[in-house]
Amino acid sequence: MTKQFLVDQIKAKQSYLCVGLDTDLEKLPAHLPKNKEGVIAFNKAIIDATAPYCVSYKINTAFYESQGVAGWEAMEATLAHIPSTHFTIADAKRGDIGNTSAQYAKTFFEVLPFDAITVAPYMGKDSIEPFLAYSNKFTIVLGLTSNAGSANFEQQKLSNGQFLYESVMEQVSSWSSADQLMFVVGATKPEDFAGIRKIIPNHFLLVPGVGAQGGSLEEVTKYGKNKDIGLLVNASRAIIFASSKENFAEEAAMQAKQYALEMKALLG
Repeated sequence: MTKQFLVDQIKAKQSYLCVGLDTDLEKLPAHLPKNKEGVIAFNKAIIDATAPYCVSYKINTAFYESQGVAGWEAMEATLAHIPSTHFTIADAKRGDIGNTSAQYAKTFFEVLPFDAITVAPYMGKDSIEPFLAYSNKFTIVLGLTSNAGSANFEQQKLSNGQFLYESVMEQVSSWSSADQLMFVVGATKPEDFAGIRKIIPNHFLLVPGVGAQGGSLEEVTKYGKNKDIGLLVNASRAIIFASSKENFAEEAAMQAKQYALEMKALLG
């Protein structure tokens, strides 16, 4: 998927919602089996119910990889069910020496044909270049994350006065264009968006932390939006586990619709 196609979808829907499919076996509604078939049935119902209100789905691969072969099969079936109009993200946080990253890129861009993958940047340029070799695919680099541990490294001050995460974003953004690169910026730190936009004004930001983690959609939009909107705000648990009953899909749709309505109002 191209950046322009994604922008067009966002503007047409007036929504920049990404639904996170962090499907935990232990949280499946009681009427579904806690196995591969249950995960697939759950995910398909969530996708069908929420597709009108979102533009993207993010599959957190850890919830699938932990189930072995069955989990990979569930992930493949889930990805295949997502409409081609929706931007698909493998939240895999990969990144390794070049030949290993090349295999990760093949896995998530060819074998499992995602539109994007999240990567960790701290092994440097040669660990990210294999992902950038794919046209019309996006590499989403961890920038400023929403977890408490981001203070350990990402928010350390360098001798030049920059935070480490600012230096990472500045350097990585020079390796390719906004047509191939995005960055993860946590919603729990909205006051930092203005400074980040000075470094990467044109890139999309994948924003976790809204919903269950308490981030403010209004503040994220105010400080993070650019001329193309340039945001994919992810909500996972708040949508997919809105209900543990047989009406889980309907409840998920209601939550997704509410996010979409708020986004439309904020863009208006």
